[in-house]
Amino acid sequence: MDGERTAEVTRKTRETEIALRLVVDGRGESTVDSGIPFFDHMLTLFSKHGLFDLDLRAKGDIEVDYHHTVEDVGLVLGEAFRRALGDKKGIRRYGFFVLPMDECLARVALDLSNRPFLVYRVPSVPGYVRDFNVALVREFFQAFANSLGANVHAELEYGDEPHHVAEALFKALARAMSQACERDPRSAGTLPSTKGILT
Repeated sequence: MDGERTAEVTRKTRETEIALRLVVDGRGESTVDSGIPFFDHMLTLFSKHGLFDLDLRAKGDIEVDYHHTVEDVGLVLGEAFRRALGDKKGIRRYGFFVLPMDECLARVALDLSNRPFLVYRVPSVPGYVRDFNVALVREFFQAFANSLGANVHAELEYGDEPHHVAEALFKALARAMSQACERDPRSAGTLPSTKGILT
């Protein structure tokens, strides 16, 4: 269980070019530049509240749409966690957090099971934060769950201000991930599964 859990991932397509470095056992320090200010804000919050160190540089076809960049960053971040956690021996595996954000209440529960699945129960919140469509938050969550191999359940209990909705979801995801990635000293470094494998 000893050793720094880190990963560096790069991804280059005709639509995006992304370089990311992740430290799971960090201090919540980040340098983020995706070319999308509000998305940068969400990723910075994710880093801070999960206590993950994150260095991200992304260039995408944002003159067309933000969709490709948001989705591909989700893919790269999920891949970074997957690599950094390795065989997942000794981790808690499950994470759960309920987070209040002014008038919003968001809940995220997840299982680092190697079985990707997303349940996203967030009513359509019409509106943008500046020019960022809040509907893209789902695309990030879907890509993150798929790439990481995680079962993620995200739900907005209530709330309607677009900025608050997105922020509550990102912070809840950060806290749930922090819990799931945490090393359990009682496990003696064993795999958190009675099957002997996570699949």
